[in-house]
Amino acid sequence: MALRASDLTRRMVEAAAESLQDRWPDVRDYARGEFQKIAHDILLIERLRKQKKISARRARLHLEVQKNAAKTVLLATEGMGILAAEAAINAALRAINDTVNAAIGFRLL
Repeated sequence: MALRASDLTRRMVEAAAESLQDRWPDVRDYARGEFQKIAHDILLIERLRKQKKISARRARLHLEVQKNAAKTVLLATEGMGILAAEAAINAALRAINDTVNAAIGFRLL
């Protein structure tokens, strides 16, 4: 099953919205943009993996960089603490981990 960025993004947004609850309206636009970037990076990893151009280790590092960038953006939002930002990102990634890991063939998330 091929991954689709729009599906991944939608599921991440839903999970983050649930995680952040009252704070969601303040970070919604930022979070959507960051989750779209993560989804596109996951698709890039999937493609590179199929082409045998990226190792599992490098793929995990690549995703970690994007997660840190997303956390930084969320932290720049007024009133957003590091624990809330991390919780939202972790919830978002948990929402897609089975689908992504199955498609890529190793445990990325």
